[in-house]
Amino acid sequence: MHALRKNRPLRRIVLASAATVSGMVLLLSLKPHTSPGLAVGSAAAAPRSGAGAPAASGGSSGSPSGSSSGGSGSGSGSTGSSGSKSVTGDTVQTRWGPVQVRVTIRSGKLTEVTAVQYPQDNPRDREINSYALPQLRREALAAQSADIDMVSGATYTSTGYKQSLQSALDSAAG
Repeated sequence: MHALRKNRPLRRIVLASAATVSGMVLLLSLKPHTSPGLAVGSAAAAPRSGAGAPAASGGSSGSPSGSSSGGSGSGSGSTGSSGSKSVTGDTVQTRWGPVQVRVTIRSGKLTEVTAVQYPQDNPRDREINSYALPQLRREALAAQSADIDMVSGATYTSTGYKQSLQSALDSAAG
């Protein structure tokens, strides 16, 4: 006869207890993602050097420094003497933090797209955005519009990026 078919209630109790304890330990060891703070203000910062990724505006990472608490901030723009126009799109609140994009348009053509704000409160956010933001930038410059593909694994950032990009392009056109 097979070992499990024998009537051994003590063995079953021990196995069930061990499985329950193991399951509880695994469940309690899971760490939830830290929730982002309030929206960071719409002030823009210069891109950081080295990694090739744009920097977020504001002071230290993870601390809210702006007064915007709604879903979007206002876009702003400026026109240079060479006929180029730089416009910052609305701040879009995503599940993991705010996303904001600045565009530069020369002679009616999109020449530069920079992520001004993006989620970077933890190492996973920074890892995702280190590959997602350059890909979104390439897509936007190639499409010359906000009609770009989402980046797999960065759905929330991609959605916020597209919305902020569209608001910047709308502001530049109007």
